[in-house]
Amino acid sequence: MTNPKDYLSQEEIDALLRQSAEEPSAGDSSTGFRVEDYLSPIEQDALGEIGNITFGSAATALSSLLGRKVDITTPVVSVVPFHELANEFPKPHVAVHVKYVEGLAGINLLVIKTEDAQVIADLMLGGEGKVSGEELNEIHISAVQEAMNQMMGSSATSMSTIFNRFVNISPPGINILDVAAGTGTDYFEPNEVYIKVSFRITIGDLIDSTIMQLLPVDFAKEMVSYLMGGEDVAASSASQEPPVPQPEPQAVIQQQPVQTPPETAAAYSGRAAAPQQPTPQPQPAVNRNLNVQPVQYPDFGSLPNMVADEPNLNLLLDIPLKVTVELGRTKKLIRDILELSQGSIIELDKLAGEPVDILANNKLIAKGEVVVIDENFGVRVTEIVSPRDRLQNLQ
Repeated sequence: MTNPKDYLSQEEIDALLRQSAEEPSAGDSSTGFRVEDYLSPIEQDALGEIGNITFGSAATALSSLLGRKVDITTPVVSVVPFHELANEFPKPHVAVHVKYVEGLAGINLLVIKTEDAQVIADLMLGGEGKVSGEELNEIHISAVQEAMNQMMGSSATSMSTIFNRFVNISPPGINILDVAAGTGTDYFEPNEVYIKVSFRITIGDLIDSTIMQLLPVDFAKEMVSYLMGGEDVAASSASQEPPVPQPEPQAVIQQQPVQTPPETAAAYSGRAAAPQQPTPQPQPAVNRNLNVQPVQYPDFGSLPNMVADEPNLNLLLDIPLKVTVELGRTKKLIRDILELSQGSIIELDKLAGEPVDILANNKLIAKGEVVVIDENFGVRVTEIVSPRDRLQNLQ
């Protein structure tokens, strides 16, 4: 016989239903902000794919700088409102802000833990990545800034490839993000909601942490739209202009032949219509029975376009040229050169961040910036020297 206590009463069932209805579901955020409210599943996948490609290239650049293997895992997309940043980053973090100046219009914020930044800075300065527990000084901040500059430069190169447009960034800035103290939040909008793309980053056995990318919702949607081709289609349709009407061909007016005197005909014989004055010819002997014909000028309107043969450049295409990239130059006395040793520093005539010179057979042809591509250094051309300047360089 079944015990009546084995069954729940109707009141107990109703209480359980009310309790389950009041509890938030697993997909809801504790703050009530869900990424599904801002990005569709397709947009989330597209943004994750952009992060996979760009940060994969950035990890390769960082690996070349540190001389250690850097791995970045698949990103996780979530949403963070501005007023929840204090809960998201309760401790001070290092924030790097990058502004896109060409190809895209927006700002990208990278946030890493302070201890991770200390490890990267120590490796950049030739150390073993041992964290001393001290605060980041100016040298460490400069080292981290250079590492992030190389990472985001490589990331911008990857964006240029996947978006099929040139993408350029400004030099990244760095500061300490301490939301509780109100520092480092200058690049955040108080009423903005940010898309957070989190990556797990491992550097050997020194770092196993998380690096976070914060993007405004509008900027994230803009990147997704470029990836899907939406902006390109709109731009191409908007750029189409109505066809310009072509003038109707005019009929060629046939002129009557001009009766030219014998002396003038002799002067013009075998020549095209020239603007200069004819050379006076000696008059023939008195003989009025000469058969003189008027000059027949060709109808230039009915002739095909007479274009001079272009030089055959194919004969020069296989000639090898020595292409070099010059970071800078300086002049030293012989005694200064003899005093150089391993570890000596030579100051060049260019400032940090200035474009490098691209030379072909020691002649300046372009300017560019140094990037890292697949663990190799490369140069991205940013300016082509004008033909006039190239001609002056050849002299």
